Parts: sequence; C-alpha cells; structure tokens
Amino acid sequence: MTPRAPTPLSCCIIARNEGDRIGDVLRAVKPLTNDIVVVDSGSTDDTITVAQSLGARVVHHDWPGYGPQKRFSEDCARHDWILNLDADEVLTPELREEISALMTKGPELSAYRFRIRNVYPGKSRPRWLADYHNYVRLYDRRVARFRESPVHDTVDTGRETVGQLKGSVTHFSARSYAHIRAKLEAYANLQAKVLKRPAWTIWLRLPFEYPLVFVRYYLLRCHFTGGWDGLYTSHIAAMARVKRLLKLLAAQKAVRAAA
Repeated sequence: MTPRAPTPLSCCIIARNEGDRIGDVLRAVKPLTNDIVVVDSGSTDDTITVAQSLGARVVHHDWPGYGPQKRFSEDCARHDWILNLDADEVLTPELREEISALMTKGPELSAYRFRIRNVYPGKSRPRWLADYHNYVRLYDRRVARFRESPVHDTVDTGRETVGQLKGSVTHFSARSYAHIRAKLEAYANLQAKVLKRPAWTIWLRLPFEYPLVFVRYYLLRCHFTGGWDGLYTSHIAAMARVKRLLKLLAAQKAVRAAA
C-alpha cells in the first residue's frame, strides 16, 4: 500500500515593522511547510527583506483591523490547512514535532488549539507558571475562519469539535515595557471606537477597575512568580483598563457634543 501523503500546510503571518523578531518565527516554522505567506501592512524596517530571505512570500495589504487582516492572509494561502501565527510567536520544538506528526497522519478534526505562553521583555523564555492564551491557530479554512472583528482576532469554529495540542508557542509580545504601554494604548484607542457601553455602567466600573484587574493579573494569572516584572506588568495592565474606560467616556462625550 502506498503511504499516505502528508496533509499540506500553509503558515500565515501578519506583520508590520517586525524585522528584529520575524526571523526566529520563520526559522521555527520552516520545516513544517513549503508555503509561508507574510502579509505586511507597510513596514519601514527590514521586515520584508528578512521574510523573503527565509523563503516567505510577502504580500502588501493596508491595515483593515485584526480580523480582516487575518482573513486576508487566509485567502493568500495555497493550502486549506493553515497555521496562523503572529510575527512574535515562535513554535517550540515540541509543538513543531506534534504538528508535523499530525499533518503526516492526517488531522481527524477541523481545528486545533495550542497554548501561547508570554515572555517578559528582555527574557528568553516564559517564567514559571507563565500566563498564556489557548487559541485555535491550526485549522482547515474550509470549515473555520477568523472573525471579521477589527478588534478581536479569534477563529470561528462554529459547532466543530476542537482538538487540544500539548506543545506551545513562546510569545515575545513586547520589546520593552514602553512597547507594552504603547500597544495597550493603541488597543484602547481602537476599542474606544468600536465598543458601545452605557455611560452609567462605565462610571460604575471605574472605581473598581484598577484593583480588580491588578488582582486578576498578579494572582489569578500568576504574575507573582515573575518578581518585579510580574508586579509591573500587572500594574501596566490595570492602568490600561482604566484608561480604556476613560477613553470610552470621552468618545461618548464627543458623540453627544457632535449631535
């Protein structure tokens, strides 16, 4: 009996000014696929040069928001099975081997999730009990696709059963704490434009937002294992949520003034 051919896989990555980080991402995923597509939204550094030198196809697409950009990257893929990564997410060897075995055998489900473990700025690996997101990032685009939301980049799997992979991705989310603050500021600005909340609910939440978010990050997400980094990260996250509420109030005030 002729051995079954492995299920072909594409890797889709969205990027902008990630020249210092995208190389590690591409090198880690390259053994898995002959089709890596990087959708660039206007890099001014060497992102495109680095990506092309490592065998990726680079496609320019102006930034429409997280979900739409991810969906565009799906449309650019040559294969239906997609591994969707960000330009700061590096596959661990364990996850790479797990995905390779799955594609060789043939997936039994239409979508799989895996853990994306965060790393503090300047560190090389996640801390003990590092917080993580558990997202669907390996899927058949004929069944599952990213949602259209410009704010949230999650895969809609409908009623499909989703598998859980054991391996993880190392997430080098921020170059520095200033970078974290800038990212959270930009995200809050975007949310202020698209989220709709009654003003009274915002005022009700405002006094409690900082302590509740801080406790959630420091204790429930185990940032207490990160020493000073964990303390400061929890503070930044809590302050960002307070600023988001203030931006929502300011946006509502501007709408009323313009009416």
